Amino acid sequence: MLKNQIKKTIIDFSKKNVIFRKIIRKTLYLKGKINYLKYYNKYKVDDKMIFFEAYNGRNYACSPKAIYEFMIKDERFKDYKFVWAFKDIDKYKFDENTIVVKSNSKDYYKYLASSKYWIVNSLIDVSIKKKKNQIYLQCWHGTPLKKLRYDIEVKGSVLNTINEIRKRNDLDAVKFDYFISPSKFCTEKFTSAFNLKKLGKENIIIEKGYPRNDYLFNYKKEEVAKIKKKLKLPTDKKIILYAPTFRDNQHTSGVGYTYNLGIDFDKMQKELSKEYVILFRTHYFVSNSFDFTKYENFIYDVSSYDDINELYIISDLLLTDYSSVFFDFANLRRPMLFYMYDLDDYKNNLRDFYFDLDILPGPIVKQEDDLIKEIKNIDNYDAVYHDKYVKFNNKFNYLDDGKATKRVVEVIFYEKNNKNFKEN
Repeated sequence: MLKNQIKKTIIDFSKKNVIFRKIIRKTLYLKGKINYLKYYNKYKVDDKMIFFEAYNGRNYACSPKAIYEFMIKDERFKDYKFVWAFKDIDKYKFDENTIVVKSNSKDYYKYLASSKYWIVNSLIDVSIKKKKNQIYLQCWHGTPLKKLRYDIEVKGSVLNTINEIRKRNDLDAVKFDYFISPSKFCTEKFTSAFNLKKLGKENIIIEKGYPRNDYLFNYKKEEVAKIKKKLKLPTDKKIILYAPTFRDNQHTSGVGYTYNLGIDFDKMQKELSKEYVILFRTHYFVSNSFDFTKYENFIYDVSSYDDINELYIISDLLLTDYSSVFFDFANLRRPMLFYMYDLDDYKNNLRDFYFDLDILPGPIVKQEDDLIKEIKNIDNYDAVYHDKYVKFNNKFNYLDDGKATKRVVEVIFYEKNNKNFKEN
């Protein structure tokens, strides 16, 4: 309790005092770097060991999962060892060729130091030093609508100045050997956002589609019923997946990023519960929990559900705001609504966007009454948004076809023009 209170006090003061924050971060960075050197020097790199992590150990999901599941079925990787890092190691069981380690444990650092390949979709701690003969594949976790890293120009974050964001970026990005992109649009934005050109990394992009989206083309119909049964969902109602993103200015010291519900679920329940249920999914950064007891059998909190792909395929409608989830969901060609009740504040004070919102394949709604009307009118969605949907997918998802994982793996491990290629 005392330790948590001290931590909260330090974070509170860090929010108000940039110099103090920089001193604390520099101290933690040096401490972590010194700690990792023990593992860096002790363990040699195993050319047939691959380290995986998704969302900083929170989930078994996204492109790392897709690449791993491709590899364990591929005879070319039968003598490889795989390592997965999780915050909760008791939740996961794999075959004998897969080692599970707890995030930030001694084994975590040991296997980071000894794995030839790092395949992750978020960021590894900046104090971790990569060896010259190690390969870091940054998968990232979505096509961006909101601006990232070097492209952020507004000053709405409570934890970082623009300069701090950029300095931290360079500590991350200088380690990258490959960066997955699902489109020409993403290649351009990732290159600028991660400062890749200035860091001499502009040629590391693998523009082959998103492995994470292969599932949306290859899943079996029987999986839909299986997932609904697992979540104990009614079979006679339509499903709305509500997946808002986090806000950079909503942060509670000692807790983390929080999300303030900008929606009246009482009204939603009254108007929609006869026909719909809602799956509520927060961003992985969000730490606060929600009590939906009063909405039993109407709202199902699926924030801790591992793979959002499985939620996509059972949902009839996506409700989101500025989250990148809609790019992936668009592969299913199902209706989407954009509930942007704080649009002006988000655009002008928090992130801003990479493109004009007019190209979104669905209505932008700012008022809750209008949101309910749009949901009730969803049967007319395709007639209104068909052409926009086609243009949207042609711009952002044209490489997603169910075979992106194979293409990415071929580039990293088997293309002869690859500097890391080795004959087997």
